[in-house]
Amino acid sequence: MKIAQKYSHLNGEEYLIVHHNNLYKEIKDVIVKIDASKFLTKISKEKRKVGSNLFSPIALNAEFEKEFSKKNWAESRYNYYITLNRELMEKSVLMTAKEQKEFLVANGEKEPIYSYNQTDFVKDKIAVEVQFGKYAFVAFDLFVKHMLFYSGGVINLGIEILPTKKMQAQMSSGPAYYEGEVYNVMRQGRNSPPVPLLILGIEP
Repeated sequence: MKIAQKYSHLNGEEYLIVHHNNLYKEIKDVIVKIDASKFLTKISKEKRKVGSNLFSPIALNAEFEKEFSKKNWAESRYNYYITLNRELMEKSVLMTAKEQKEFLVANGEKEPIYSYNQTDFVKDKIAVEVQFGKYAFVAFDLFVKHMLFYSGGVINLGIEILPTKKMQAQMSSGPAYYEGEVYNVMRQGRNSPPVPLLILGIEP
């Protein structure tokens, strides 16, 4: 596969090139190594594509996981406690989950709600999400997950890998695609979401 398009938000790519160019190379190597033609294994049942061979999101995700794991990228989980008190939230966001709970209880939160988020691959504070799912999952990645990990000090940059429209046309209806999601980010303005991002559009 290849990187057909890329979008750098808040100097995301520039940060990666200057501070972690070796990791950028690893990401590119993973993408180039994957032969998408091997994953045209899903037989469509949709009216307009009945009988067509489509890309299998499950098989593609598994292949990306295998290749990233070979380079020691690993899933990361961020645990935290929820409070609707903005002042307490801002003071506790960089604490560990255990410290957050103790702090919130000490400041009047009787039963803080435990929650967590996890991201596909993290290495040296760089997070990568490979997303062949529906657009709602991508929006959650870009506007919630990456931002949560960033504000919590877990990452310095979030990277989202998406199929281009050209590739998405050879998938079942529903998956998000690069052009549409970059448009959604651009429409929010230059500083939203407030986290450095690099969005990569890939295709065979």
